[in-house]
Amino acid sequence: MELILKQDVENLGFADDVVTVKNGYGRNYLIPQGLGVLATPSAKKVLAENLKQRAHREQKMVDDANKLAEQLKALEIKITSKMGEAGKLFGSVNNANVAEAVEKAGHAIDKKYITVAGGNVKRAGKYTAKVRLHRSVVIDLPFDVVAEK
Repeated sequence: MELILKQDVENLGFADDVVTVKNGYGRNYLIPQGLGVLATPSAKKVLAENLKQRAHREQKMVDDANKLAEQLKALEIKITSKMGEAGKLFGSVNNANVAEAVEKAGHAIDKKYITVAGGNVKRAGKYTAKVRLHRSVVIDLPFDVVAEK
């Protein structure tokens, strides 16, 4: 079954992608949840016209994302947390903490676009997080987890 996605669906595709899924997944989940519509020939023509009109705006978004990526790469992010002995954290550091630290530095990025390797960091040290600024612009953002004074 071919569907046109209305929204980004993790591990499937981005909005306005034409994807092929199993019939049950499309009929019972994607279409009722409003995540996709059937890819009929007329729907594909409408999609093609919309994509043509959107191409110029999309290029501007990619340029803005690249500028933001350069600014983020220049940042040094330090996240302070309470620690026990041997550098082990009380709690953990995750994508929400990284988003908060980036926001303090002056750039607002939603936490759902930030992925920390392993999900949670439980020890002090240097780590990297993947930040998706646009579907074609993904950067590695280094950050340090340090002890609270």
